[in-house]
Amino acid sequence: MIELGKLQTLYMVKRTGFGVYLNDEAGKSDGRILLPKKQVPQDMQYGDAIEVFVYKDSEDRPIATTHVPKLTLGELAVLKVVSLSSIGAFLDWGLEKDLFLPFKEQTQTVREGKEYLVTLYIDKSERLCASMRIYDALSTDSPYQKEDHVIGTIYSVNEDFGAFVAVDNKYHGMIPIKELHRKVSIGDTIQARVTRVREDGKLDLSLREKAYIQMDADCDLVMRTIESYDGVLPFTDKASPAVIERELGLSKNAFKRAVGRLLKQGRIQINPHGIRKI
Repeated sequence: MIELGKLQTLYMVKRTGFGVYLNDEAGKSDGRILLPKKQVPQDMQYGDAIEVFVYKDSEDRPIATTHVPKLTLGELAVLKVVSLSSIGAFLDWGLEKDLFLPFKEQTQTVREGKEYLVTLYIDKSERLCASMRIYDALSTDSPYQKEDHVIGTIYSVNEDFGAFVAVDNKYHGMIPIKELHRKVSIGDTIQARVTRVREDGKLDLSLREKAYIQMDADCDLVMRTIESYDGVLPFTDKASPAVIERELGLSKNAFKRAVGRLLKQGRIQINPHGIRKI
């Protein structure tokens, strides 16, 4: 059976002036599909096999192409928005006809020229479309273990739960809200550490290293922030967690650890009004 949205091997069953017809069995005449002439190998003969991708042309007719798209059915890929319309957006997926991303499948307003992580699906009208609702397309059988480092794409942010991440753009991951001390946005590429592999295979992630490893980076951040305030930070480690997170993107505990180390090193001085660089 010829399948829409997939790479597959088909066989030449008829030649015409505008291309050749292909089918899933050599000699089979019904259900055939056109491969345009400009993509037909010069030496192709009846019964020859060829790998093609099947989609629909601008007139909504199934058609074969030898071009390999950036995305096939059920997969995920980061694609660029090439144009916007009153009904949605169109993405570059490597084929002549751009891929349609309906408004209802957008989890945020998309912008022309920007890239977004999407999956490919067949809509009710039997057309191939893109969707930013990728949760069901992600897998739970990642090879990663606790303390591994991963790269992923933020695809959803929830103020109560945290940020949802497509690790390697294929596996379920999440940064719990308690680990989210800096602003992240849909589409951001992040590097993270696996803090837990759940029983269902989903990954809990952190943007930070273990405390003893992270400490050096936190100390550097605190010193840079003090310097940005002309050498005097206008609050101490007794400030509210909200102030510390807003100004440095650190939890209060991480900030206190960094300030404690800098104090021991003799690099800062604390007074009732703030922290001064020595």
